[in-house]
Amino acid sequence: MTLEWGICAATVITRTPNIDRLASEGVRLTQHLAAASMCTPSRAAFLTGRYPIRSGMVSPYNLNRALTWLGGSGGLPTNETTFAKLLQHRGYRTGLIGKWHLGLSCASRDDHCYHPLNHGFHYFYGVPFGLLSDCQASKTPELHRWLRIKLWISTVAIALVPFLLLIPKFARWFSVPWKVIAVFALLAFLVFISWYSSYGFTRRWNCILMRNHEIIQQPMKEEKVASLMLKEALAFIERVKREPFLLFFSFLHVHTPLISKEKFVGHSKYGRYGDNVEEMDWMVGKILDALDQECLANNTLVYFTSDNGGHLEPLDGAVQLGGWNGIYKGGKGMGGWEGGIRVPGIFRWPSVLEAGRVINEPTSLMDIYPTLSYIGGGILPQDRVIDGQNLMPLLEGRASHSDHEFLFHYCGVYLHTVRWHQKDCATVWKAHYVTPKFYPEGTGACYGSGICSCSGDVTYHDPPLLFDISRDPSEALPLNPDNEPLFDSVIKKMEAAIKEHRRTLTPVPQQFSVFNTIWKPWLQPCCGTFPFCGCDKEDDILSTAP
Repeated sequence: MTLEWGICAATVITRTPNIDRLASEGVRLTQHLAAASMCTPSRAAFLTGRYPIRSGMVSPYNLNRALTWLGGSGGLPTNETTFAKLLQHRGYRTGLIGKWHLGLSCASRDDHCYHPLNHGFHYFYGVPFGLLSDCQASKTPELHRWLRIKLWISTVAIALVPFLLLIPKFARWFSVPWKVIAVFALLAFLVFISWYSSYGFTRRWNCILMRNHEIIQQPMKEEKVASLMLKEALAFIERVKREPFLLFFSFLHVHTPLISKEKFVGHSKYGRYGDNVEEMDWMVGKILDALDQECLANNTLVYFTSDNGGHLEPLDGAVQLGGWNGIYKGGKGMGGWEGGIRVPGIFRWPSVLEAGRVINEPTSLMDIYPTLSYIGGGILPQDRVIDGQNLMPLLEGRASHSDHEFLFHYCGVYLHTVRWHQKDCATVWKAHYVTPKFYPEGTGACYGSGICSCSGDVTYHDPPLLFDISRDPSEALPLNPDNEPLFDSVIKKMEAAIKEHRRTLTPVPQQFSVFNTIWKPWLQPCCGTFPFCGCDKEDDILSTAP
């Protein structure tokens, strides 16, 4: 069984007794790394054990770094094999509860080619997209906010033209044909419809709740989703408790807009973020309690992690909403800085793993793929590169050194950073070839744009910025040839590794192409008759229950 924490930051200031219990009873990985600092590519790597660039699940653009529309045509390719599919073939019952965010349909509204049920899961209940501020009618729109402002300004400017043309006509300065005025009015209307038909209905188009292939809420009632997800997770455990099973529980928590149940509002001393963390911890406790009650705990592997670091840019006045990354620099959306990719890593398996073990070696979310394959008795695909490593020797104490020598940290399609873990010692070097430009300068985030760029508004480093992460995890003390005698040899070794890594990459269809990422009405999931989409089958079920 695996548990997956949504977007989060290491949090030590809120009450998390259940997560603390999980950590004390399990093995903690202190240098656990996401393969990307954004949800969609990170999740693709997590499920496939491969860098997302190998599956085309990375973007060459700054605008669309994660999938942005359920009515888009990009997603996790059907020829990728997830760990769920591996375990499904080994007789496991597999379920995904919560966030998917890896695409839905390819060519028609109901083909659901990227759906979780086509990627190895027997059961799906949750949100096929993700959670945005747009999912709350009262919140400021989050999706492409600055683009929307520009579109509004452009539309208003075009719409003013026919009115301005009326002035000389009625003032009798010169004659303007009505056809010309009508053409400009029609143009303004078409421009407005072309973008408002998608952005004007983001909540209805993207914020839906599904059970398997069926839409059960559109738009979803976001304040109830957490309770429904927990109920479904406990029911899934009850159904499959006598069989081998995999439960991937993907929280919507610790992610703006920080939706918490009423009983948790004001529960924490640290505002909405703290409330959200404490509700998530309570849900973790309920799932752990279910395992205890069914006498499954000793024989169940529980894995707790995140798909990326805290998002520093979202603010409510002076209050930071997206989390805090402690001593680690940067956050979500920043290709190589530690704060965007270093995530929690906890493994608990009482009958196999020693409680309280701490591992400081570099490990990756991609490692869960070969690890679960090993545990389930599966065979890794031989027709593709698998970048993850089996963690069991490290977790069990049979190995003291991670099998990862080099790890490559991408921002979209661009390689920003390389990490080298020397085989003969504990030193971990990290070289940044590209870093984002913070705005305002010196703030540690990109508050002007809401998220940092991968290209364009970045700084290129030649020679690269080099850090010894094993001694300087905050990346505060850059090394150079004057203060590090090994500088040149380390950079030379890394550049050779980059060349070797790039030789293993093969061209694949780009899932984040312009065509794939635009909203397509014929692909939009719809409960009802398009465009009049809407339903609430959960409430219907509750109202008819005896």
